[in-house]
Amino acid sequence: QGQLVESGGGLVQPGESLNLSCVAYGFSATYDAYGWFRQAPGREREGVGCIWRSNGATSYADSVKGRFTISRDASKHTIYLQMSSLKPDDTAVYYCATHCDSDRVVYWGQGTQVTVAS
Repeated sequence: QGQLVESGGGLVQPGESLNLSCVAYGFSATYDAYGWFRQAPGREREGVGCIWRSNGATSYADSVKGRFTISRDASKHTIYLQMSSLKPDDTAVYYCATHCDSDRVVYWGQGTQVTVAS
């Protein structure tokens, strides 16, 4: 059974940056894409962005476009979410997953808390 493990969350001030990592352990299958999602208290989970395995293409939610960057290191079985110019509205638990479409996700990570507050 595979497992996704996120790390890098924490408390930062508005305008600061934070980098999240998601390591994939023990997967026997490969997945077409990996996504980052987030869920804030009292709100529905939303997609943040996606990276496709075949060509490394990325896509982002409008709310984070230009501020967040997804990348990957296949040799380390890791995907990254670089977040800059963070806002209080970015406060949420961030999850990585084995697809960009939440309905097609097979595995979710356990989540890492990101809090943006002054």
